Amino acid sequence: MSTMLTVDDLRVTFPTRTGAVNAVRGVSFTLGRERLGIVGESGSGKSQTGRAIMGLTPPHATITAKTLNFDGIDLLETSVKERRALRGNRISMILQDPKYSLNPVMSIGRQIVETLRTHEKVSKREARRRALDMLAAVQIRDPERVYDLHPHEVSGGMGQRAMIAMMLITGPELLIADEPTSALDVTVQLDVLGILDNLVRDRGMGLIFISHDLRLVSSFCDRVIVMYAGRIVEEIAATDLRNAKHPYTQGLLNCMPEIGADRHPLPTLDRKPEWAA
Repeated sequence: MSTMLTVDDLRVTFPTRTGAVNAVRGVSFTLGRERLGIVGESGSGKSQTGRAIMGLTPPHATITAKTLNFDGIDLLETSVKERRALRGNRISMILQDPKYSLNPVMSIGRQIVETLRTHEKVSKREARRRALDMLAAVQIRDPERVYDLHPHEVSGGMGQRAMIAMMLITGPELLIADEPTSALDVTVQLDVLGILDNLVRDRGMGLIFISHDLRLVSSFCDRVIVMYAGRIVEEIAATDLRNAKHPYTQGLLNCMPEIGADRHPLPTLDRKPEWAA
């Protein structure tokens, strides 16, 4: 499997009044046309890793890396114009909550069309046709009706599907999904995962799936990266997650409730200072 993305010693630092905060500290991994899961607690650096790859880190932050390369392109050396041409075209990112990610004053169809026409020279008629086809591809019933609706007029699950459609309309090679199912109920989660699975398989995309849900990631992804305090503490095949070696990963797994098991109260993490060293 050819390597699409190479990340070597990625670091993201934010200046604050009390000193620098190292949100991402020396993260390294590669990605081919596969599904890579990144898990960890809130604040572990998962989302900041994805945003650094996308070029969405706030301008006051400092990003460094030995290598940050996408398909032969040095993402740290590209100009703002070149990065903008990549973002939303060859690299896309599904953000956590459609309520905050979609523009509330624009119809869903208009937002999808805007994304397409930003990167491709197509007529309004052709853009509308492709937007409707993409809404149908993410299993939205009656795409014509949903096309004209505003974000507040659709459910959370439908809004998330619309967000996926907008991110996939240009046919990206790399998709970063940041908690794409966190705001959805279980049955809708399975629908959204099925859509992502089919699209990744059929289009041969690379997928970075960021989540808190270890059980979800172990069943959906090919490989799993576990992050703690801005660092990768373990990388393991998803099928072997139950055999994880690092005590942090073991602790996360041990905290999950199990059907039929009398575990009250649930165990909590016994954090060690050396995990963050």
